[in-house]
Amino acid sequence: MMFETLSENLQNAIHKIKGYGKITENNIAEMLREVRLALLEADVNYQVVKEFTNKVKEQALGEEVQRSIKPGDLFVKIVKDELVNLLGKETKALNLKGQPAVLMLVGLQGSGKTTTIAKLANFIRKKYHKRPLMLAADIYRPAAIQQLQQLGRELNIDVYSENSKDVAIIANNAIKYAQENNYDYVLIDTAGRLHIEDELMQELREIKEKVNPQEILLVIDAMIGQDAINVINGFNEKLPLTGVVLTKLDGDTKGGVALSARQLTNVPIKFVGISEKLDGLELFNPERMASRIIGMGDVISLVEKASEIIDEKETLSAAKRLKSGKFDLEDFLVQMKQIK
Repeated sequence: MMFETLSENLQNAIHKIKGYGKITENNIAEMLREVRLALLEADVNYQVVKEFTNKVKEQALGEEVQRSIKPGDLFVKIVKDELVNLLGKETKALNLKGQPAVLMLVGLQGSGKTTTIAKLANFIRKKYHKRPLMLAADIYRPAAIQQLQQLGRELNIDVYSENSKDVAIIANNAIKYAQENNYDYVLIDTAGRLHIEDELMQELREIKEKVNPQEILLVIDAMIGQDAINVINGFNEKLPLTGVVLTKLDGDTKGGVALSARQLTNVPIKFVGISEKLDGLELFNPERMASRIIGMGDVISLVEKASEIIDEKETLSAAKRLKSGKFDLEDFLVQMKQIK
């Protein structure tokens, strides 16, 4: 579970300061030492940790504590607010203004681009009720096109592909096809590459010049740790990134890259992968993520997820049948399927 260890360690530190009558130079130093260790253990960049703890200390000692507010509660608020700032302050929405809007996904080999593009197409279709078209533009990896086509069949989303070696022309043809067939979005799945591979990076620039995408998103595996910062900066120097998609945050990852990325690269995190399922992608929300990290929960995300799954009309109908004594095994089965 993402940030599990960090959340546990931060909550332990916060729990201790809640026992103090007031915040002093001495006890804040002790608490911040624990916060610092928790962040470093979570693989947050050292410079980021240093700046973060300095800001928290400055605010905690500078705040005038009102009588109605306990010092511990004030400290929690300061830590949360600084975490929100560190994570990027606010959710960065996708730019979907084109006709069609074009989203291009880039990244290293094995970062999960192909699965992510299917998740993103599914997310966009559900959220905006529009028609996405996925473009299979990875002409190098064996079976990459077939993989995207299979994901398209599972989601009932169309996939465009060509038997050609010129990726920029394939992309341009896909845009024309999307315009002629009334697709609202085109999502381009590119081949994995290193940012130091000049020839392959030039290929991405050629695609960009041909189709002028509204979004260029770097898909990156959160499990590679702080090396992700070098990858983000490396790609961004050669191709203007509009955002990052962090995958595998549901795995055995410390999650520190999410806390370091925005400050060290100035590229916003737009999405995070939270499960292997094709609906396992969510908008990155700094406010909610900060609440999760310090143990305040994220009820809003749970409610949103439940509203996506639960059929409100069916649930109300079942409630009426239950009240009238007509609730049977068929009704029970429907309810169990929604819970599942």
